[in-house]
Amino acid sequence: MTYDCIIVGGGIAGLQAAIQLGRYMTHQILVIDSGHGRSTLCRNYHNILGWPEGVSGIELRKRGKAQAASTGVKFVQDKVIKAVRHGQLFKLTGEQGEHYEARTLLLATGLMDRFPDIPGILPAMGRSVYVCPDCDGVEIHDRKTVVMGSGNPGANMALLLAERASELIYINHEQKAVDAETLMEIKNRGIQYIEGGISRLLEEHDGMIQSVILEDGTVIPAERGFIAFGGNQVHSKLAEELGAKLYHNKHVEADARSRMTSVQNLWVAGDLGVHAEQVTVAMGDGAMAAISINKVLMKLGKAQETPL
Repeated sequence: MTYDCIIVGGGIAGLQAAIQLGRYMTHQILVIDSGHGRSTLCRNYHNILGWPEGVSGIELRKRGKAQAASTGVKFVQDKVIKAVRHGQLFKLTGEQGEHYEARTLLLATGLMDRFPDIPGILPAMGRSVYVCPDCDGVEIHDRKTVVMGSGNPGANMALLLAERASELIYINHEQKAVDAETLMEIKNRGIQYIEGGISRLLEEHDGMIQSVILEDGTVIPAERGFIAFGGNQVHSKLAEELGAKLYHNKHVEADARSRMTSVQNLWVAGDLGVHAEQVTVAMGDGAMAAISINKVLMKLGKAQETPL
């Protein structure tokens, strides 16, 4: 069948859009989700309204999917590998050759933080190791904190966090060059700088780290950690295939209010666009895109079902 709207990506932005669109009760909506994304890695978000004790990304996704499904939104687990525009329709191809088509398309494919496969990092993500200083800078207040990163990205993260931690150490795991001026500022701010590979993180309990072990055997006690390796992957391939304009950093350009891209009836929401890369912002982004999509669909009128 031809859907009124397909949402590619079942993360926070995609699910919020699905809930908003589903509540209009007039559209045929499909969410195509691979089942994995940035939000599935976070064990605990603490900055969301109504969740002072925190909530995991997996739990948010579970609840969001159930809420959207209760309004009639359909879901399929698949990874879209190709997108084309054929006349007024968007035609998508899944990983196993499945085909989907829709009159409007919302891409909420997000991005993924780059970090090495260091044992101990994943269980601690969102519990004692973080990626966003705006979301979770408060979590390191008066705590001994290690920034694990690479070159300038890690150095700049350390400088951002310098005022919050009781003691701050930057471990340049990949031993990439740091600008001399930045290195001097790190020294002046009292941040310890170490060039050396990390072997693993030791966990005290329930994702709470107690130390970082270097490859040379050095043990660095730590209560909290941040990662900043740079080179995060923005999943904008589908948007690029469809002709959407991209910024130099591969994020997709979109109208600030409607979230529609340079391609008619193609929207983006969440980390794929340009914003603060926070879960709360992604929710608003998804809702704004859905409101705009509904307005366009109302103008287009009721879709005619067509066989694939």
